Amino acid sequence: MKNLTSKELIDKLESDEDAFLLDVRSEEEYEESHIPNSKLLNIRNPQLFMDGLQDLDKSKNYYVYCHSGARSVQACQIMETFGFNNLSNLLGGISEWTGSKNN
Repeated sequence: MKNLTSKELIDKLESDEDAFLLDVRSEEEYEESHIPNSKLLNIRNPQLFMDGLQDLDKSKNYYVYCHSGARSVQACQIMETFGFNNLSNLLGGISEWTGSKNN
Protein backbone atom coordinates (compact mmCIF):
# COMPACT_ATOMS: atom_id res chain seq x y z
CA MET A 1 0.00 0.00 0.00
CA LYS A 2 1.20 3.47 -0.91
CA ASN A 3 0.14 6.67 0.77
CA LEU A 4 -0.72 9.56 -1.53
CA THR A 5 -1.35 13.23 -0.89
CA SER A 6 -4.41 14.85 -2.40
CA LYS A 7 -2.31 16.36 -5.21
CA GLU A 8 -0.66 13.00 -5.99
CA LEU A 9 -4.05 11.30 -6.11
CA ILE A 10 -5.47 13.95 -8.45
CA ASP A 11 -2.51 13.36 -10.79
CA LYS A 12 -2.97 9.57 -10.63
CA LEU A 13 -6.70 9.75 -11.36
CA GLU A 14 -6.02 11.88 -14.43
CA SER A 15 -3.37 9.54 -15.86
CA ASP A 16 -4.30 6.02 -14.70
CA GLU A 17 -6.68 4.20 -17.05
CA ASP A 18 -7.03 1.34 -14.53
CA ALA A 19 -7.92 3.60 -11.61
CA PHE A 20 -10.72 2.54 -9.26
CA LEU A 21 -11.64 5.08 -6.59
CA LEU A 22 -13.06 3.40 -3.48
CA ASP A 23 -14.82 5.26 -0.65
CA VAL A 24 -15.02 3.11 2.51
CA ARG A 25 -17.14 5.48 4.62
CA SER A 26 -20.79 5.13 5.58
CA GLU A 27 -23.70 5.72 3.23
CA GLU A 28 -24.58 8.91 5.14
CA GLU A 29 -21.06 10.29 4.80
CA TYR A 30 -21.02 9.41 1.09
CA GLU A 31 -24.33 11.20 0.48
CA GLU A 32 -23.04 14.28 2.31
CA SER A 33 -20.02 14.56 -0.01
CA HIS A 34 -17.75 12.30 -2.04
CA ILE A 35 -15.08 12.40 -4.70
CA PRO A 36 -16.66 12.12 -8.17
CA ASN A 37 -16.64 8.64 -9.77
CA SER A 38 -15.96 6.87 -6.47
CA LYS A 39 -17.69 3.63 -5.50
CA LEU A 40 -18.94 3.19 -1.95
CA LEU A 41 -18.10 0.07 0.06
CA ASN A 42 -18.76 0.70 3.77
CA ILE A 43 -16.01 -0.93 5.85
CA ARG A 44 -18.12 -0.55 9.01
CA ASN A 45 -20.51 -3.14 7.57
CA PRO A 46 -18.07 -6.10 7.52
CA GLN A 47 -20.29 -8.56 5.64
CA LEU A 48 -21.20 -6.02 2.97
CA PHE A 49 -17.56 -4.97 2.67
CA MET A 50 -16.31 -8.56 2.26
CA ASP A 51 -19.08 -9.38 -0.21
CA GLY A 52 -18.27 -6.23 -2.17
CA LEU A 53 -14.60 -7.18 -2.43
CA GLN A 54 -15.61 -10.41 -4.19
CA ASP A 55 -17.05 -8.34 -7.06
CA LEU A 56 -13.96 -6.17 -7.61
CA ASP A 57 -11.37 -6.70 -10.35
CA LYS A 58 -8.00 -7.37 -8.68
CA SER A 59 -6.12 -6.12 -11.74
CA LYS A 60 -7.30 -2.52 -11.19
CA ASN A 61 -5.37 0.14 -9.28
CA TYR A 62 -7.33 0.98 -6.14
CA TYR A 63 -7.28 4.43 -4.60
CA VAL A 64 -8.99 4.17 -1.22
CA TYR A 65 -10.25 6.96 1.01
CA CYS A 66 -12.38 7.60 4.08
CA HIS A 67 -12.87 10.68 6.25
CA SER A 68 -9.43 11.05 7.84
CA GLY A 69 -7.36 8.09 6.62
CA ALA A 70 -7.78 5.50 9.38
CA ARG A 71 -10.55 3.34 7.85
CA SER A 72 -8.92 3.46 4.41
CA VAL A 73 -5.63 2.09 5.82
CA GLN A 74 -7.63 -0.72 7.46
CA ALA A 75 -9.48 -1.35 4.18
CA CYS A 76 -6.20 -1.56 2.26
CA GLN A 77 -4.83 -4.05 4.79
CA ILE A 78 -7.93 -6.24 4.42
CA MET A 79 -7.81 -5.96 0.64
CA GLU A 80 -4.15 -7.07 0.65
CA THR A 81 -5.16 -10.29 2.44
CA PHE A 82 -7.69 -10.89 -0.36
CA GLY A 83 -4.98 -10.62 -3.01
CA PHE A 84 -5.30 -6.98 -4.07
CA ASN A 85 -1.83 -5.66 -4.89
CA ASN A 86 -2.25 -2.18 -6.36
CA LEU A 87 -3.49 -0.17 -3.39
CA SER A 88 -3.06 3.48 -2.52
CA ASN A 89 -4.42 5.33 0.49
CA LEU A 90 -5.40 9.02 0.47
CA LEU A 91 -3.50 10.61 3.36
CA GLY A 92 -5.89 12.55 5.59
CA GLY A 93 -8.92 11.18 3.74
CA ILE A 94 -11.57 13.35 2.15
CA SER A 95 -10.94 15.99 4.82
CA GLU A 96 -7.59 16.70 3.06
CA TRP A 97 -8.99 16.37 -0.48
CA THR A 98 -8.38 19.47 -2.60
CA GLY A 99 -10.11 18.29 -5.78
CA SER A 100 -13.77 18.59 -6.68
CA LYS A 101 -16.50 16.90 -4.64
CA ASN A 102 -20.08 15.86 -5.28
CA ASN A 103 -22.23 17.33 -2.53
